[in-house]
Amino acid sequence: MRNVLITEECEQYIEANSKEVEKKFNYCLQILIEQKVVHKKLVKKLTNSKFYELRITTRNEHRIIIFSIDSENFVEANEVVLLNGFMKKNIKDYKAAIKTAEKLLVKYEIEKQ
Repeated sequence: MRNVLITEECEQYIEANSKEVEKKFNYCLQILIEQKVVHKKLVKKLTNSKFYELRITTRNEHRIIIFSIDSENFVEANEVVLLNGFMKKNIKDYKAAIKTAEKLLVKYEIEKQ
């Protein structure tokens, strides 16, 4: 089982969405916690980044939660930090989301100490 921490920014993002999205998020969260191997439709490593994305798809809309892990390999990860989220409209959305995630990760690491 993994320990999953959710930042305040991520919680606010999920709460700002519909109940359907919130329900799907909770389902995806259970999978992250309970399963070591997760299908690539749900979790994917972001190219040229240390971050991963949790994909939440409802009604042909894709919401992405950017997260970090405590290991080089997702299967070996014991701690996951869900940082921030956004609705995917195009590839350019990732750049801003990754910058935000980097800032939140620094903030989280400082608070953790």
